[in-house]
Amino acid sequence: STSNVKSIGITNNSSRLSEAEVKRMVVEAERFATEDAKVLERVQAKNSLETYTYSVKQAVEDRDAYNKLSSDDIQAALDKAGDTMAWMDSNQSAETDEFELKRTELETITKPIMTKLHGAAVA
Repeated sequence: STSNVKSIGITNNSSRLSEAEVKRMVVEAERFATEDAKVLERVQAKNSLETYTYSVKQAVEDRDAYNKLSSDDIQAALDKAGDTMAWMDSNQSAETDEFELKRTELETITKPIMTKLHGAAVA
């Protein structure tokens, strides 16, 4: 008989994460998930304000608006939309509640005007 011996060595691969490292990463991911949700909410509020502002501006600059709205209404909407755009340009890092407050301020001025422009279709 031959005396060939075969052995298999099992070694810990140093590129694998330890249990402690995995737990640490899970805790960090949970913490970042909360922060990510806040950032997402802020970005959505900013985008909502920006979209509404541009839609107001575009609506009152349309030819149709001149037949349905007074020049005072058109100017009021354009002024408030312009003020809001200027505020957004200088407050890029504003918080969610600030973007929401600005949208409410804009809507207070423009909703009655948009209702006149679009009739009863605007709620």
